[in-house]
Amino acid sequence: MDTQQPYDLILHGGDIVDGTGAPRRRADLGVRAGRIAALGDLSGAPATQRLDVTGLAVAPGFIDSHAHDDRAVLDMPDMLPKVSQGVTTVVNGNCGISLAPLRGHETLVPPLNLLGRGQACASFADYRKAIDATAPAVNVAAMVGHSTLRVMRMGEVTRPATGTEIDAMRADVEQALNDGALGVSTGTFYPPAAAATADEIIAVCEPMKRLGGVYATHMRDEGDRVMEAIEESLRIGAALNVPVVISHHKLVGKQNHGRSAQTLARIGEAARAQQVCLDCYPYDASSTILRPERVEICDRTMITWSEPHPEAAGRYLEDLAREWKVSPREAAEALLPAGAVYFIMDDGDVRRILTYPDTMIGSDGLASEGRPHPRLWGTFPRVLGHYGRKLGLFPLETAVYRMTGLTALRLGLHERGRIAPGFHADLAVFDPETIIDNATFDEPTQVCTGMRHVFVGGVATWLDGNATGARPGRFIADRPGRANR
Repeated sequence: MDTQQPYDLILHGGDIVDGTGAPRRRADLGVRAGRIAALGDLSGAPATQRLDVTGLAVAPGFIDSHAHDDRAVLDMPDMLPKVSQGVTTVVNGNCGISLAPLRGHETLVPPLNLLGRGQACASFADYRKAIDATAPAVNVAAMVGHSTLRVMRMGEVTRPATGTEIDAMRADVEQALNDGALGVSTGTFYPPAAAATADEIIAVCEPMKRLGGVYATHMRDEGDRVMEAIEESLRIGAALNVPVVISHHKLVGKQNHGRSAQTLARIGEAARAQQVCLDCYPYDASSTILRPERVEICDRTMITWSEPHPEAAGRYLEDLAREWKVSPREAAEALLPAGAVYFIMDDGDVRRILTYPDTMIGSDGLASEGRPHPRLWGTFPRVLGHYGRKLGLFPLETAVYRMTGLTALRLGLHERGRIAPGFHADLAVFDPETIIDNATFDEPTQVCTGMRHVFVGGVATWLDGNATGARPGRFIADRPGRANR
């Protein structure tokens, strides 16, 4: 390569944390045409832009392995909640819910309404075109949601699908994969898919046997029957011969706290025979639609939104129940449709799951919520600052690997997640000594401390601690078993 040709950007003097887990090393980084062009001593090389990043970590841009930004990338394309914490790629379409393909359902049933209000996309190709036309600040990869397909193809979702309905959904999956879907996600925990059998899911997902892809699942149970749910997930993945991602792995209910030792042992055993990994967010509280039957096993429940009682956002259900002189379950029923944060997990399980070798980091954040869970704004700096630096759960290099290289490897995102010549110049530059989340349950939209610069394809989306307004993101049509397009 002609060393006299100017680089578009040189990051000078930083500590390269390359996304493989290898020890950091001091080096300059040069970018040309959106790609990493050189690593080493570039002190004498010409550059259009040169930034001194001495004392800062230069890492691959973080990949949110479990996002629900399907609509957010279209409605709020600056993507400030993600850009501000170093995210350069989001993976949408999780938990069985996706914005495409869906038509004729302007009033979305829960949990599809978690994606927010507005027009859905009739095909996956339409969703991809909408992203390309909008040009968000982050890259987007996306799965097609099994629950979305059920809502579109079945008049009644509280039963198993018929053969005709399965054929229609299978054709939808094949078309979505051909249009660039990463794979298929399921959410059998939720009512629209609770009646679906494992055989139905295998039949619907059959095109992945030929076309490749990821099977990601919000399992049927994360409580008393978690082991049965894991076995079902493994069986589906094995039948399809595709990688399995167990979404936001957790154990809910006090009677199940500590069982992560058992679940991870089984997942590790299965990983010797098939591809299986998991993702996790670094909090001991979950967030999704409000389900009255669930509040009885929670320590506390915070309301994030409610259609009949919008004033309840940010209030604790238990306080509302006392004011209304009803039981917490009755209060929950009066708030529907609504969303909630459930204080239902144990931090010991969170730590054990975070340190499992095949755990990716995903926010599971919901941008449409009136009062979001702090994970939307704080997931990645919380892993680095709270669990990594403060608690010493893992070194910086391991934390970065869980957010970058591991995710790209498991999800088949080509030439991403690593700092290496030829890879996309998606980069996060931060102060490893001060990086920390500031978002809390009481103030969930606070920007983190310590994130200095973020680049997507070599273009700054966050510079000197401020959003630039640039929107260089693109749709990524990669997946396991498929070459980059």
